[in-house]
Amino acid sequence: MPTALRLHAPMALPCDPDCSVIRDAVVDVDGTGRITYCGPRRGAPERPHDVTVRECGGILLPGLINAHAHSPMTLLRGMGADLPLLRWLNEVIFPAEARLRPSDVRAGMELGCVEMLRAGVTTSAEMYFITESMVEATLAVGSRAVLATAVIDTPALEALGGWRGAVEGIDRWIDADGLRFGPGERIELAYGPHSAYLLPPEALQTIGESAQQRGALVHTHVAETVGEDAAQREEYGSVPALLDKLGLLEGRLIAAHGVHLSDDDIALFARRGVGVAHCPGSNAKLASGTARLVELLRAGIPVGLGTDGPSSNDDLDLWEEVQLAGLLARTVTGDATALSARSALLAATRGGAEALHRDDLGALEPGRWADIVHLDVDNPAFATGLDAPDEQVLSNVVWAAGSRSVRDVWVAGEEVLNDREPTRVDRRTVQAAARTAAQHVRG
Repeated sequence: MPTALRLHAPMALPCDPDCSVIRDAVVDVDGTGRITYCGPRRGAPERPHDVTVRECGGILLPGLINAHAHSPMTLLRGMGADLPLLRWLNEVIFPAEARLRPSDVRAGMELGCVEMLRAGVTTSAEMYFITESMVEATLAVGSRAVLATAVIDTPALEALGGWRGAVEGIDRWIDADGLRFGPGERIELAYGPHSAYLLPPEALQTIGESAQQRGALVHTHVAETVGEDAAQREEYGSVPALLDKLGLLEGRLIAAHGVHLSDDDIALFARRGVGVAHCPGSNAKLASGTARLVELLRAGIPVGLGTDGPSSNDDLDLWEEVQLAGLLARTVTGDATALSARSALLAATRGGAEALHRDDLGALEPGRWADIVHLDVDNPAFATGLDAPDEQVLSNVVWAAGSRSVRDVWVAGEEVLNDREPTRVDRRTVQAAARTAAQHVRG
């Protein structure tokens, strides 16, 4: 496939395992939206005459991956803001979600996709309801998403169908449309059992079997708070042990939060290749604690970063999670070297892809999708210049730049954010639709 797009920039951060720095860099994208080259300009292939060339005066890096989100909850932002997790869910969130219409979910998801693109997030791993509307929203904005239909067993959400109906619906959808579809395979379908404390073991086992038959991801909450899974811990020792007994760890699984994991739990996840979505911002706001990030990484567990829902965070800015992950890891361990700038950036990119069991995202490497972010360096964070040593530039990217530096974004080689505005939808129209939907959900 011939080169269709060539991006040139003073610097690229491909997010290879060493988190290397490429100066005077070129990224080539073919007509299918995949990367064919990322490296120094002096070593780039000869440029075809009909290729589109874009000069980017800053830094190119892979799109960030939000490894755990409930993005339609943009409509619920700020509701029950000062409650602990279980009261927040049962008293505020579940009753509000029972009023959701398909149009509400689409409006909330479109707003979430726009918000994430403006923060350089090209892929989000979602768990929510009325997933068909989330597909429509994601494709409309041009983002990429791994969409896990939430499976939950609670009377407040019975109107959305019981757990058996939800699982059968996911089965039929994957069987009909395939695991991945849409332009540039922007959509991946997954199973979203909410948690062991809101589903019976029979449901978890059934989901594991269905997912493994189809090669699908299972996305679930694990050990977020101390009190949520007391009954499961009393009977099985821990939620990871329960999931293992039911066979869920034999397939693709990402465990969101993982705040209260024991040494045995971590060892089990490492043996089974389970991914973890670390959500430091939401966990801090809800006083849930913070995951043992250093130990998880040391055990070889693939760890990505997640915002969680925008009503428990309260935004979808993954750059904040990059910084919080580093700050909290250093605070908890008392070690200023506990998480380097390189490791923090990799967790938001390559690590997120690995946690989702994907090898086609999260890095600027040949064969991967051309999900690319352009950071503008004409701001105070980079006032000292890109000619500074590599470690200093990386430090500025992680600790100083933030989402304010995101200028342009490509997904599968298509520019979906230009000069901080989405190219496929009008941001103000999206915001107005979300405002109307939020008024309905609030009742």
